[in-house]
Amino acid sequence: MNSPAAPSQKPMSFFLTTAAINRVCRRKAADRRLRLYGLIAIGLAVAMLATLFVSLIMTGYPSFVQTHVTLDVYLNPADIKADNPETGNYRAVIKESLVTLFPEVKNPRQQRALQGLISNGAQYMLRDKVAANPSLIGQMVSLKVPATDMVDQFHKGVISRELPEDQRKISDQQIVWYDALAAAGRITTPFNWALFFNSDSRFPELAGLKGAIAGSFYALAVCFLISFPVGIAAAIYLEEFAARNKMTDFIEVNINNLAAIPSVVFGLLGLALFLQFMGLPRSAPLVGGIVLSLMTLPTIIIATRVALKAVPPSIREAALGLGASRQQVVFHHVLPLSLPGVMTGAIIGLARALGETAPLLLIGMNAFITSDPGGLMDPATALPTQIFIWADSPERGFAARTSAAILVLIGFLLLMNITAIFLRQKFERKW
Repeated sequence: MNSPAAPSQKPMSFFLTTAAINRVCRRKAADRRLRLYGLIAIGLAVAMLATLFVSLIMTGYPSFVQTHVTLDVYLNPADIKADNPETGNYRAVIKESLVTLFPEVKNPRQQRALQGLISNGAQYMLRDKVAANPSLIGQMVSLKVPATDMVDQFHKGVISRELPEDQRKISDQQIVWYDALAAAGRITTPFNWALFFNSDSRFPELAGLKGAIAGSFYALAVCFLISFPVGIAAAIYLEEFAARNKMTDFIEVNINNLAAIPSVVFGLLGLALFLQFMGLPRSAPLVGGIVLSLMTLPTIIIATRVALKAVPPSIREAALGLGASRQQVVFHHVLPLSLPGVMTGAIIGLARALGETAPLLLIGMNAFITSDPGGLMDPATALPTQIFIWADSPERGFAARTSAAILVLIGFLLLMNITAIFLRQKFERKW
Protein backbone atom coordinates (compact mmCIF):
# COMPACT_ATOMS: atom_id res chain seq x y z
CA MET A 1 0.00 0.00 0.00
CA ASN A 2 1.44 3.32 -1.05
CA SER A 3 2.16 5.74 1.81
CA PRO A 4 0.67 9.22 1.56
CA ALA A 5 2.98 11.83 0.03
CA ALA A 6 4.75 14.06 2.50
CA PRO A 7 3.64 17.69 2.45
CA SER A 8 5.98 19.89 0.49
CA GLN A 9 8.45 21.99 2.56
CA LYS A 10 7.86 25.61 1.68
CA PRO A 11 10.02 28.53 2.84
CA MET A 12 8.75 30.87 5.55
CA SER A 13 8.59 33.71 3.04
CA PHE A 14 5.86 31.78 1.21
CA PHE A 15 3.49 32.47 4.11
CA LEU A 16 4.50 36.12 4.61
CA THR A 17 3.34 39.14 2.77
CA THR A 18 5.73 41.49 1.05
CA ALA A 19 5.22 44.11 3.80
CA ALA A 20 6.05 41.55 6.51
CA ILE A 21 9.20 40.47 4.68
CA ASN A 22 10.28 44.12 4.40
CA ARG A 23 9.75 44.62 8.13
CA VAL A 24 11.88 41.56 8.93
CA CYS A 25 14.63 42.83 6.65
CA ARG A 26 14.52 46.27 8.28
CA ARG A 27 14.75 44.70 11.75
CA LYS A 28 17.76 42.64 10.71
CA ALA A 29 19.39 45.69 9.15
CA ALA A 30 18.75 47.68 12.34
CA ASP A 31 20.28 44.86 14.38
CA ARG A 32 23.39 44.85 12.18
CA ARG A 33 23.68 48.64 12.46
CA LEU A 34 23.40 48.44 16.26
CA ARG A 35 26.19 45.86 16.39
CA LEU A 36 28.28 48.01 14.08
CA TYR A 37 27.71 51.06 16.30
CA GLY A 38 28.77 49.03 19.31
CA LEU A 39 31.95 47.86 17.59
CA ILE A 40 32.73 51.41 16.51
CA ALA A 41 32.19 52.69 20.06
CA ILE A 42 34.46 49.99 21.49
CA GLY A 43 37.06 50.70 18.82
CA LEU A 44 37.01 54.42 19.58
CA ALA A 45 37.32 53.76 23.33
CA VAL A 46 40.25 51.40 22.79
CA ALA A 47 41.91 53.85 20.40
CA MET A 48 41.56 56.73 22.85
CA LEU A 49 42.90 54.58 25.70
CA ALA A 50 45.81 53.44 23.54
CA THR A 51 46.53 57.06 22.57
CA LEU A 52 46.59 58.02 26.24
CA PHE A 53 48.96 55.22 27.21
CA VAL A 54 51.24 55.74 24.21
CA SER A 55 51.42 59.46 24.95
CA LEU A 56 52.25 58.84 28.62
CA ILE A 57 54.84 56.20 27.79
CA MET A 58 56.52 58.29 25.09
CA THR A 59 56.66 61.31 27.41
CA GLY A 60 57.46 59.50 30.65
CA TYR A 61 59.85 56.69 29.74
CA PRO A 62 62.95 58.98 29.69
CA SER A 63 62.44 59.55 33.42
CA PHE A 64 63.00 55.86 34.13
CA VAL A 65 66.66 56.30 33.15
CA GLN A 66 68.94 59.07 34.39
CA THR A 67 72.13 60.46 32.88
CA HIS A 68 75.11 59.98 35.19
CA VAL A 69 78.70 61.19 35.04
CA THR A 70 81.52 59.05 36.45
CA LEU A 71 84.11 61.05 38.39
CA ASP A 72 87.40 60.03 39.97
CA VAL A 73 87.22 61.83 43.30
CA TYR A 74 90.18 62.29 45.62
CA LEU A 75 88.95 62.63 49.20
CA ASN A 76 91.48 65.19 50.37
CA PRO A 77 91.96 65.05 54.17
CA ALA A 78 92.41 68.82 54.09
CA ASP A 79 88.76 69.20 52.99
CA ILE A 80 87.26 66.30 54.97
CA LYS A 81 88.00 65.61 58.63
CA ALA A 82 87.92 61.99 59.71
CA ASP A 83 86.44 62.85 63.11
CA ASN A 84 83.49 64.71 61.55
CA PRO A 85 83.09 63.66 57.90
CA GLU A 86 79.58 65.09 57.54
CA THR A 87 80.84 68.69 57.66
CA GLY A 88 83.49 68.39 54.95
CA ASN A 89 83.76 70.73 51.97
CA TYR A 90 82.40 68.21 49.47
CA ARG A 91 81.50 70.88 46.94
CA ALA A 92 85.19 71.76 46.63
CA VAL A 93 86.07 68.06 46.30
CA ILE A 94 83.62 67.62 43.41
CA LYS A 95 84.88 70.81 41.76
CA GLU A 96 88.47 69.61 42.03
CA SER A 97 87.62 66.28 40.39
CA LEU A 98 86.01 68.11 37.44
CA VAL A 99 88.90 70.54 37.03
CA THR A 100 91.28 67.58 37.05
CA LEU A 101 89.48 66.21 33.99
CA PHE A 102 89.69 69.59 32.23
CA PRO A 103 92.93 71.22 33.43
CA GLU A 104 92.70 73.88 30.71
CA VAL A 105 89.71 75.43 32.50
CA LYS A 106 91.26 78.18 34.63
CA ASN A 107 88.68 80.95 34.54
CA PRO A 108 86.39 80.92 37.63
CA ARG A 109 83.41 81.66 35.42
CA GLN A 110 84.21 78.71 33.18
CA GLN A 111 84.74 76.53 36.25
CA ARG A 112 81.24 77.41 37.43
CA ALA A 113 79.92 76.51 33.97
CA LEU A 114 81.81 73.23 34.18
CA GLN A 115 80.25 72.53 37.57
CA GLY A 116 76.89 73.15 35.90
CA LEU A 117 77.21 69.74 34.23
CA ILE A 118 76.89 67.99 37.60
CA SER A 119 73.79 67.98 39.76
CA ASN A 120 73.86 69.93 43.00
CA GLY A 121 73.05 66.65 44.77
CA ALA A 122 76.47 65.18 43.91
CA GLN A 123 78.11 66.72 47.00
CA TYR A 124 75.44 65.20 49.27
CA MET A 125 75.81 61.78 47.66
CA LEU A 126 79.55 61.94 48.29
CA ARG A 127 78.96 63.13 51.86
CA ASP A 128 76.67 60.20 52.61
CA LYS A 129 79.14 57.74 51.10
CA VAL A 130 82.03 59.07 53.18
CA ALA A 131 79.92 59.29 56.35
CA ALA A 132 79.03 55.62 55.91
CA ASN A 133 82.68 54.67 55.42
CA PRO A 134 85.16 57.26 56.83
CA SER A 135 88.09 55.02 55.92
CA LEU A 136 87.73 56.29 52.33
CA ILE A 137 89.25 59.65 53.34
CA GLY A 138 92.63 60.08 51.66
CA GLN A 139 91.79 57.68 48.83
CA MET A 140 90.72 58.05 45.22
CA VAL A 141 87.20 56.74 44.67
CA SER A 142 85.07 56.35 41.56
CA LEU A 143 81.69 58.02 41.94
CA LYS A 144 78.69 58.09 39.60
CA VAL A 145 76.72 61.27 40.11
CA PRO A 146 73.60 62.52 38.30
CA ALA A 147 74.03 65.13 35.64
CA THR A 148 72.00 68.33 35.74
CA ASP A 149 68.62 68.45 34.08
CA MET A 150 69.89 70.33 31.03
CA VAL A 151 72.61 67.71 30.39
CA ASP A 152 70.08 64.93 30.94
CA GLN A 153 67.67 66.52 28.44
CA PHE A 154 70.50 67.06 25.96
CA HIS A 155 71.72 63.47 26.28
CA LYS A 156 68.20 62.11 25.70
CA GLY A 157 67.68 64.27 22.63
CA VAL A 158 65.03 66.53 24.13
CA ILE A 159 67.35 69.52 23.60
CA SER A 160 68.63 69.52 20.05
CA ARG A 161 72.28 70.13 19.30
CA GLU A 162 71.24 71.99 16.15
CA LEU A 163 69.45 74.78 18.02
CA PRO A 164 71.23 78.14 18.27
CA GLU A 165 73.00 78.66 21.57
CA ASP A 166 70.63 81.41 22.68
CA GLN A 167 67.66 79.01 22.32
CA ARG A 168 68.93 76.28 24.62
CA LYS A 169 70.02 76.19 28.25
CA ILE A 170 73.24 74.30 27.59
CA SER A 171 76.06 76.37 26.06
CA ASP A 172 78.36 75.39 23.21
CA GLN A 173 81.29 75.13 25.62
CA GLN A 174 79.31 72.82 27.89
CA ILE A 175 78.47 70.66 24.87
CA VAL A 176 82.22 70.40 24.13
CA TRP A 177 82.83 69.24 27.71
CA TYR A 178 79.90 66.82 27.47
CA ASP A 179 81.31 65.34 24.25
CA ALA A 180 84.69 64.89 25.92
CA LEU A 181 83.09 63.08 28.86
CA ALA A 182 81.05 60.89 26.51
CA ALA A 183 84.13 60.03 24.44
CA ALA A 184 85.92 59.02 27.63
CA GLY A 185 83.05 56.69 28.55
CA ARG A 186 82.07 58.71 31.59
CA ILE A 187 78.44 59.29 30.49
CA THR A 188 76.01 56.48 31.37
CA THR A 189 72.22 56.15 31.64
CA PRO A 190 71.37 53.52 34.27
CA PHE A 191 67.87 52.85 35.54
CA ASN A 192 66.63 55.78 37.61
CA TRP A 193 66.08 54.19 41.02
CA ALA A 194 65.99 57.71 42.46
CA LEU A 195 62.52 58.09 40.97
CA PHE A 196 61.29 55.58 43.57
CA PHE A 197 63.75 56.05 46.43
CA ASN A 198 64.15 59.84 46.52
CA SER A 199 61.65 62.33 47.87
CA ASP A 200 60.69 65.54 46.12
CA SER A 201 63.32 68.09 45.11
CA ARG A 202 63.52 71.39 43.27
CA PHE A 203 66.02 69.75 40.92
CA PRO A 204 64.32 67.41 38.41
CA GLU A 205 67.26 65.01 38.27
CA LEU A 206 66.94 64.42 42.03
CA ALA A 207 63.15 64.44 42.42
CA GLY A 208 61.47 61.16 43.34
CA LEU A 209 58.21 59.63 44.51
CA LYS A 210 59.26 58.05 47.80
CA GLY A 211 57.52 60.65 49.99
CA ALA A 212 54.38 60.62 47.84
CA ILE A 213 54.17 56.81 47.87
CA ALA A 214 54.61 56.76 51.66
CA GLY A 215 51.97 59.48 52.08
CA SER A 216 49.50 57.59 49.87
CA PHE A 217 50.18 54.40 51.84
CA TYR A 218 49.47 56.06 55.20
CA ALA A 219 46.36 57.82 53.89
CA LEU A 220 44.98 54.61 52.34
CA ALA A 221 45.73 52.68 55.55
CA VAL A 222 43.67 55.17 57.57
CA CYS A 223 40.96 55.12 54.91
CA PHE A 224 40.79 51.32 54.97
CA LEU A 225 40.73 51.06 58.77
CA ILE A 226 37.78 53.46 58.93
CA SER A 227 35.72 52.82 55.82
CA PHE A 228 36.01 49.01 55.61
CA PRO A 229 34.52 48.02 59.01
CA VAL A 230 32.11 50.97 59.19
CA GLY A 231 30.91 50.55 55.61
CA ILE A 232 30.35 46.79 55.91
CA ALA A 233 28.62 47.13 59.29
CA ALA A 234 26.31 49.84 57.93
CA ALA A 235 25.50 47.77 54.84
CA ILE A 236 24.73 44.64 56.89
CA TYR A 237 22.43 46.56 59.21
CA LEU A 238 20.55 48.32 56.40
CA GLU A 239 20.16 45.18 54.31
CA GLU A 240 19.55 42.50 56.93
CA PHE A 241 18.30 44.05 60.18
CA ALA A 242 16.85 47.54 59.60
CA ALA A 243 13.07 47.89 59.41
CA ARG A 244 11.65 49.17 56.14
CA ASN A 245 10.28 52.59 57.02
CA LYS A 246 10.67 56.22 56.04
CA MET A 247 13.83 56.64 58.11
CA THR A 248 15.72 53.82 56.37
CA ASP A 249 14.45 55.05 52.99
CA PHE A 250 15.79 58.51 53.85
CA ILE A 251 19.18 57.04 54.83
CA GLU A 252 19.40 54.98 51.62
CA VAL A 253 18.58 57.98 49.45
CA ASN A 254 21.26 60.05 51.16
CA ILE A 255 23.86 57.29 50.81
CA ASN A 256 23.18 57.17 47.07
CA ASN A 257 23.42 60.97 46.90
CA LEU A 258 26.73 60.97 48.79
CA ALA A 259 28.17 58.50 46.29
CA ALA A 260 27.46 61.03 43.51
CA ILE A 261 28.79 64.14 45.29
CA PRO A 262 32.01 65.58 43.75
CA SER A 263 35.11 64.77 45.77
CA VAL A 264 35.98 68.44 46.20
CA VAL A 265 32.97 68.76 48.55
CA PHE A 266 34.52 66.19 50.88
CA GLY A 267 37.73 68.24 50.77
CA LEU A 268 35.82 71.32 51.86
CA LEU A 269 34.24 69.30 54.67
CA GLY A 270 37.67 68.11 55.81
CA LEU A 271 39.05 71.64 55.67
CA ALA A 272 36.20 73.05 57.77
CA LEU A 273 35.77 70.18 60.24
CA PHE A 274 39.13 68.53 60.78
CA LEU A 275 41.52 71.45 60.21
CA GLN A 276 39.65 74.56 61.28
CA PHE A 277 37.30 73.15 63.93
CA MET A 278 39.25 70.19 65.36
CA GLY A 279 42.69 71.70 64.81
CA LEU A 280 44.34 68.64 63.29
CA PRO A 281 47.68 69.23 61.53
CA ARG A 282 47.63 70.39 57.93
CA SER A 283 49.09 68.10 55.24
CA ALA A 284 48.95 65.07 57.59
CA PRO A 285 48.09 61.63 56.13
CA LEU A 286 45.73 61.14 59.08
CA VAL A 287 43.47 63.95 57.87
CA GLY A 288 43.80 62.81 54.27
CA GLY A 289 42.82 59.28 55.22
CA ILE A 290 39.76 60.45 57.18
CA VAL A 291 38.59 62.62 54.28
CA LEU A 292 39.12 59.77 51.80
CA SER A 293 37.22 57.38 54.08
CA LEU A 294 34.21 59.72 54.10
CA MET A 295 34.32 59.74 50.32
CA THR A 296 34.75 55.96 50.07
CA LEU A 297 32.07 54.94 52.59
CA PRO A 298 29.05 55.30 50.24
CA THR A 299 30.77 53.21 47.56
CA ILE A 300 31.58 50.40 50.01
CA ILE A 301 28.08 50.46 51.52
CA ILE A 302 26.39 50.24 48.12
CA ALA A 303 28.74 47.49 46.87
CA THR A 304 28.30 45.45 50.08
CA ARG A 305 24.51 45.70 49.92
CA VAL A 306 24.54 44.52 46.31
CA ALA A 307 26.73 41.56 47.31
CA LEU A 308 24.38 40.66 50.17
CA LYS A 309 21.35 40.84 47.86
CA ALA A 310 23.05 38.47 45.43
CA VAL A 311 22.94 35.61 47.98
CA PRO A 312 19.85 33.48 47.15
CA PRO A 313 16.95 33.69 49.64
CA SER A 314 17.01 29.89 49.89
CA ILE A 315 20.26 30.13 51.90
CA ARG A 316 18.55 32.29 54.49
CA GLU A 317 15.40 30.17 54.52
CA ALA A 318 17.35 26.92 54.92
CA ALA A 319 19.38 28.30 57.81
CA LEU A 320 16.30 29.68 59.55
CA GLY A 321 14.51 26.37 58.99
CA LEU A 322 17.31 24.53 60.80
CA GLY A 323 16.90 26.79 63.84
CA ALA A 324 19.62 29.40 63.27
CA SER A 325 19.06 32.86 64.66
CA ARG A 326 18.94 35.90 62.39
CA GLN A 327 22.44 36.87 63.48
CA GLN A 328 23.77 33.37 62.78
CA VAL A 329 22.15 33.38 59.34
CA VAL A 330 23.87 36.63 58.44
CA PHE A 331 27.33 36.06 59.89
CA HIS A 332 27.65 32.29 59.37
CA HIS A 333 26.06 31.93 55.94
CA VAL A 334 25.15 35.13 54.07
CA LEU A 335 28.25 37.22 54.78
CA PRO A 336 30.81 34.47 53.95
CA LEU A 337 29.05 33.80 50.64
CA SER A 338 28.97 37.51 49.79
CA LEU A 339 32.56 38.14 50.86
CA PRO A 340 34.02 38.15 47.28
CA GLY A 341 31.68 40.96 46.27
CA VAL A 342 32.34 42.80 49.52
CA MET A 343 36.13 42.65 49.06
CA THR A 344 35.81 43.68 45.42
CA GLY A 345 33.74 46.74 46.37
CA ALA A 346 36.21 47.69 49.11
CA ILE A 347 39.24 47.41 46.81
CA ILE A 348 37.54 49.41 44.06
CA GLY A 349 36.59 52.06 46.62
CA LEU A 350 40.20 52.26 47.82
CA ALA A 351 41.42 52.46 44.22
CA ARG A 352 39.15 55.45 43.71
CA ALA A 353 40.53 57.02 46.87
CA LEU A 354 44.11 56.47 45.66
CA GLY A 355 43.47 58.51 42.53
CA GLU A 356 41.67 61.43 44.17
CA THR A 357 43.38 64.82 44.10
CA ALA A 358 40.86 67.56 44.93
CA PRO A 359 40.16 66.67 48.60
CA LEU A 360 43.88 66.30 49.33
CA LEU A 361 44.67 69.67 47.77
CA LEU A 362 42.15 71.39 50.02
CA ILE A 363 43.66 69.93 53.19
CA GLY A 364 47.18 70.96 52.18
CA MET A 365 48.76 67.70 50.99
CA ASN A 366 50.38 69.56 48.10
CA ALA A 367 53.15 71.24 50.05
CA PHE A 368 56.79 71.05 48.96
CA ILE A 369 58.16 68.36 51.28
CA THR A 370 61.66 66.97 50.72
CA SER A 371 61.48 64.05 53.17
CA ASP A 372 59.18 61.08 53.44
CA PRO A 373 56.71 61.08 56.37
CA GLY A 374 57.64 59.13 59.46
CA GLY A 375 54.07 58.72 60.69
CA LEU A 376 50.44 59.69 60.33
CA MET A 377 50.92 63.18 61.76
CA ASP A 378 53.96 64.23 59.70
CA PRO A 379 53.50 66.50 56.66
CA ALA A 380 53.25 64.50 53.45
CA THR A 381 52.09 64.52 49.88
CA ALA A 382 50.35 61.77 47.91
CA LEU A 383 50.81 60.42 44.40
CA PRO A 384 47.99 62.50 42.81
CA THR A 385 49.09 65.71 44.52
CA GLN A 386 52.73 65.05 43.62
CA ILE A 387 51.65 64.79 39.98
CA PHE A 388 49.83 68.09 40.37
CA ILE A 389 52.95 69.75 41.86
CA TRP A 390 55.26 68.50 39.11
CA ALA A 391 52.81 69.40 36.35
CA ASP A 392 52.84 72.97 37.66
CA SER A 393 56.66 73.22 37.75
CA PRO A 394 58.34 75.35 35.07
CA GLU A 395 61.45 73.15 34.68
CA ARG A 396 61.41 71.08 31.52
CA GLY A 397 62.58 67.93 33.28
CA PHE A 398 59.43 67.79 35.40
CA ALA A 399 57.29 67.22 32.29
CA ALA A 400 58.74 63.74 31.89
CA ARG A 401 58.65 63.21 35.67
CA THR A 402 54.91 64.03 35.62
CA SER A 403 54.16 61.41 32.98
CA ALA A 404 56.32 58.86 34.80
CA ALA A 405 54.44 59.54 38.06
CA ILE A 406 51.12 59.08 36.22
CA LEU A 407 52.35 55.71 34.92
CA VAL A 408 53.30 54.68 38.46
CA LEU A 409 49.87 55.72 39.75
CA ILE A 410 48.12 53.84 36.93
CA GLY A 411 50.26 50.81 37.77
CA PHE A 412 49.04 50.86 41.38
CA LEU A 413 45.42 51.29 40.22
CA LEU A 414 45.72 48.39 37.77
CA LEU A 415 47.25 46.22 40.49
CA MET A 416 44.35 46.97 42.86
CA ASN A 417 41.73 46.31 40.18
CA ILE A 418 43.42 43.07 39.10
CA THR A 419 43.43 42.00 42.76
CA ALA A 420 39.70 42.71 42.98
CA ILE A 421 39.00 40.67 39.82
CA PHE A 422 41.15 37.79 41.10
CA LEU A 423 39.41 37.67 44.48
CA ARG A 424 35.98 37.78 42.87
CA GLN A 425 36.75 34.95 40.45
CA LYS A 426 38.53 32.82 43.05
CA PHE A 427 35.87 32.94 45.77
CA GLU A 428 32.72 33.64 43.79
CA ARG A 429 29.90 31.09 44.15
CA LYS A 430 27.34 30.58 41.41
CA TRP A 431 23.89 29.16 41.88
